[in-house]
Amino acid sequence: MAWRCHSSYLFLGFIVLISVSSSSQLQSSQAWTLLSLQRLLNFPLVLTSWEINTDFCGSEPNPSVTVVCYEESITQLHINGNENASTLPRSFSIDSFFTTLTRLPTLKVLSLTSLGLRGSIPAKISRLASLEIVNMSSNLLVGVIPGGISRLKNLQTLILDHNLIGGRLPEWIGSFPLMEVLSLRNNTFNGPLPVSVSNLASLRVLVLSFNKFSESLPDLSGLVNLQVLDLESNYFGPQFPSLSNKIVKLLMRNNNFTGGIPSELSSYYLLQQVDISSNKFVGPFIPSLLSLASIKHINIAGNRFTGILSPNTSCNDELEDVDLSYNLLTGSLPACLSSKSKHRIVLYSGNCLTNKAQIQHPISFCLNQALAVDLSPRNLKKASVHKAIVAITVVGSIVVALIVAFVSFYFLKRTNARRVMKRPPRRVIEHASNGYPSKFLADARYISQTIKLGALGIPSYRAFSLEELEAATNNFDTSSFMGKGSLGQMYRGQLKDGSLIAIRCLKLKKCHTSQNFNRHIELISKLRHRHLVSALGHCFEYYLEDSSVSMLFLIFEYVSNGTLRSNISGQKLSWTQRIASAIGVAKGIQFLHAGIMPGLFANDLKITNVLLDQDLVTKICSYNIPVLAEIKDKVIAKTSPAFTDHIDRTMHEEKIDIYDFGVILLEIISGRPVTSRSDAKLMKHQLQESITADGSARRRSVVDPVVRKTCCGESLKTVIEICIRCLSEEAAERPSVEDVLWNLHFATQVQDGWRGDSNSSEDSPLSSHTPLSPHTPALRISEG
Repeated sequence: MAWRCHSSYLFLGFIVLISVSSSSQLQSSQAWTLLSLQRLLNFPLVLTSWEINTDFCGSEPNPSVTVVCYEESITQLHINGNENASTLPRSFSIDSFFTTLTRLPTLKVLSLTSLGLRGSIPAKISRLASLEIVNMSSNLLVGVIPGGISRLKNLQTLILDHNLIGGRLPEWIGSFPLMEVLSLRNNTFNGPLPVSVSNLASLRVLVLSFNKFSESLPDLSGLVNLQVLDLESNYFGPQFPSLSNKIVKLLMRNNNFTGGIPSELSSYYLLQQVDISSNKFVGPFIPSLLSLASIKHINIAGNRFTGILSPNTSCNDELEDVDLSYNLLTGSLPACLSSKSKHRIVLYSGNCLTNKAQIQHPISFCLNQALAVDLSPRNLKKASVHKAIVAITVVGSIVVALIVAFVSFYFLKRTNARRVMKRPPRRVIEHASNGYPSKFLADARYISQTIKLGALGIPSYRAFSLEELEAATNNFDTSSFMGKGSLGQMYRGQLKDGSLIAIRCLKLKKCHTSQNFNRHIELISKLRHRHLVSALGHCFEYYLEDSSVSMLFLIFEYVSNGTLRSNISGQKLSWTQRIASAIGVAKGIQFLHAGIMPGLFANDLKITNVLLDQDLVTKICSYNIPVLAEIKDKVIAKTSPAFTDHIDRTMHEEKIDIYDFGVILLEIISGRPVTSRSDAKLMKHQLQESITADGSARRRSVVDPVVRKTCCGESLKTVIEICIRCLSEEAAERPSVEDVLWNLHFATQVQDGWRGDSNSSEDSPLSSHTPLSPHTPALRISEG
């Protein structure tokens, strides 16, 4: 019926358009093309205005929709979706969509963002030969960049951020003489950056962050107009890139760069921001970077930089933040950084400086570490006699320690071998799972990848200034207040770049210094995952009289689409979406338990602490950060008050969250709020009866009526069974999170097959399937 209404309306609209006189501002054929695009996009809310006004060229531009015309033809088309954008139907064809677009041959600017476009960009985009700017960010585009784009010789801007496009960047990418902006953030590109990029003489912005690029960068010194180079979170290295001295913003965080900083970096007079943190740089830090003419932001944390800092080193007055943490720096912090300015953030913990306001190592640590990373003959000749003696001592100690360790390891290995021979063989694989065993998750390389993949699309963790937070919340105005709990007040804010944040404000006792929180901040900075409300940063406020911390502000991403409970009670989620939500929660639990070290357990999981973003991705917003426990002066070692689980935490602490997850599954299945432990027990009993009862009618009686007729019998049975296991009174009987994930993925698989079979019913053969064995290849398990 809805389609007929839309078809009738479009027909009437077409009659109106063809009756317009030849003096119309827009050709009727192009107006019809816009209405066709609206239909292909499933009539999104952002295009509602097109249903009442077909004067496209005369419409006022707005952030969502803009149409610009010149001499009766469309030259610019901007359609930018929002968080309420409807999902495109399964019948959507990106090929048909671009076929329709090609009827706008004079188009110069094409911006289609956050519309859910899926599929590979068709090669026929080359028919839009006049294109100068293309922006298709935040969609579901896959495949590779089509060769057809290489024929758009007028192209000046290409932005494909936040998609799933991958493969190697083609060599022809350097064939655009007018290209100024190339941005491919957050995709899956891999391999080296083509040498041809060096030919983009007009390039001003190159953004490649959050991909899988690797190997050395080509020589970019010929790109004299390049101002922004963003390489964050790739595998570039080992050489520092060759650049023009006109670079303004240089982001190289989290790559594989080694060696030292080139001396010419101190001549980059336009440089405002440099972030080379989390690499493998060694050698002396260049203090002159602090006084560069335009510098505002410096981050070299997490490397092996050496050198003696002097209190007399000067700084640029405009310098806003400096992070020197976790290097091998000695000496004394420059006076310009140690002064207590509210307008400048300085982090320097983890070095060997004489300044003790932030945790430092003893100076011997940095000397020994520096010798360990650079023992070349040339440097040893220049070293003093004292350093030579230290080196010999250190090396000798290492050799002796290695010999002792080797001997100990040999005997330990023989002892363990005897024990293993006596021990019955272990059952290694107990189930199929898209997860990984805890031992594998504990591997440092995998953990770093887990954090990296989880953080896609999220700004890097950083320290915020109090001024930033005050500006974001209008000086913590009551209109920004979200609520108050036992662990402080919550405020909503908006940063200058438009991004929304949530701020937890924690008032502290005077006994706390910033040093007390360094290890906690390090852990919080790792809490970044697709299914967590991720940490974005922190801020300290100090007491004036003794410089102890008076307030701790923790900044998180803001998720505005409501809780999982509100989306279930609001009848917004289908059965398939409910299972997907449960899978998201389980993956969040898996990350909290094994994706970071140390793991976080007893996370107070409640359905009201699970939020959904604009794409209906579930995000856990409550987890047991140790710093919160210390502020309360006791260990938070319990689940929600309604579901406190009295078990031996030392043996089964990971199973506390599994019980709470079972309670969340109860609401997902029944659609009814569970507000007490007695409610949970009663509903669990009802589920058990429904499983043992004959026929599926009894089983469906416990299901939310909203989804009762649309869920497959076997899918429902699988979810109910895993829910009952999660709610076991004995912690040891509860399943692992990997077991939970496998069963939920199986429930999705069965549901998809049942839904795709037009002749299927509850009594079809599919409904009698049992969960597939761990070795069944037909089971499609997604990772994410």
